[in-house]
Amino acid sequence: MNYTTDFKSIREQVSPEEWQARLELAACYRLVDKYEMTDLIYNHITARIPGTKDHLLINLYGLLYKEITASSLVKIDLEGAIIWKPDTDYGINKSGYVIHGAIHQARPEVKCVIHTHTRAGVAVSAMACGLLPLSQTSIRFVGHIGYHDYEGPAIELDERERLVRDLGPHDALVMRNHGLLTCGPSVQEAFNTMYQLELSCRSQVDAMAARTELTMPGDNVLQHTAHLYQPGTRRPYGVLEWPAMLRLLDAQDKNSGYPPYWH
Repeated sequence: MNYTTDFKSIREQVSPEEWQARLELAACYRLVDKYEMTDLIYNHITARIPGTKDHLLINLYGLLYKEITASSLVKIDLEGAIIWKPDTDYGINKSGYVIHGAIHQARPEVKCVIHTHTRAGVAVSAMACGLLPLSQTSIRFVGHIGYHDYEGPAIELDERERLVRDLGPHDALVMRNHGLLTCGPSVQEAFNTMYQLELSCRSQVDAMAARTELTMPGDNVLQHTAHLYQPGTRRPYGVLEWPAMLRLLDAQDKNSGYPPYWH
């Protein structure tokens, strides 16, 4: 079996727009790994290729997030048909295009979708109360998050309609007994939303584990604060942060032993 991960650069074989999308998506995979939101080789992050309606980039199924590079990403359509992939026996995971393809198809403005199975995210997904407004970070999601009931492993195409319905117009979704999902108009914004959602879940698990009375702000404060964190209200969260995130990766890659994300 050909499971080598020594992929040749394809920078000269794709358009500048596609290469930039590949760079951003590969960096996002590395950042999700950096902030401990991975689950072995599982889960996916997808990005729409600029200038196309139905072409996405997704990871090879079998690679760690810290191994993913711009040239190793697979180009697929919304139904999961592989348009291009490196010369390898690694393929893609069906759950990737069932979940991600549904959202990209239903929401053309979405350029990136992230799905995780973190310890804290799965814990909150199993709580009947859902995500509580216990911190400024979690208040961001008040009135701006959906919930999708568990239907088993996401491999059935007919689940797509219900998943899209439950996400609605939001950029964040708690998949009950499963994990978290975020999306956005750019890779940068989708990553920021996932980082904040994950931090909210970790804080909630910690606070509830302390077994003490919890406080939450009043409705007027919750609504006002949530509004201030919405896209277009002040700034698109994730964009200003992105250059600093790339500098972090550049410094990390020098001693990681893995190929740089931009290869």
